[in-house]
Amino acid sequence: MSAVTLELAKAHMKIDGNAEDELVSLYIDAAETWCGNYIGKPIADLDPVPADVKRAVLCLVSFYYEVRNLATFGLSVQLAPHGVTSILDSYRERWFTDGE
Repeated sequence: MSAVTLELAKAHMKIDGNAEDELVSLYIDAAETWCGNYIGKPIADLDPVPADVKRAVLCLVSFYYEVRNLATFGLSVQLAPHGVTSILDSYRERWFTDGE
C-alpha cells in the first residue's frame, strides 16, 4: 500500500482530470522507492507513515513532475530537493557503511 494516494498527490500539485494519472502514479512509486532507499527501509515499514515522510514523498513527486521535460544539457539537476533529504535524515537507519 502506498503512503501517498494518487488523489493526494494530484491535490498537492493541483492537477485536475485524469490524463496524468499513470504518470503521477509512476512518480509516486519512484519517490517512495527513493525515499525508502535513502532511509534504509521501505516506507511501508513505517506504520503509520509519519506526516513529514508523506510530505517528503509529495515534494519528490512534485519535483519529478516539474522536471519531467527538462533537457539537462549543461544543467545540474538534483536527485532530490534539499528539503526532502532534510526531512528524511531523522529516519535514516545508517549514515555510513562499514565496508560490507
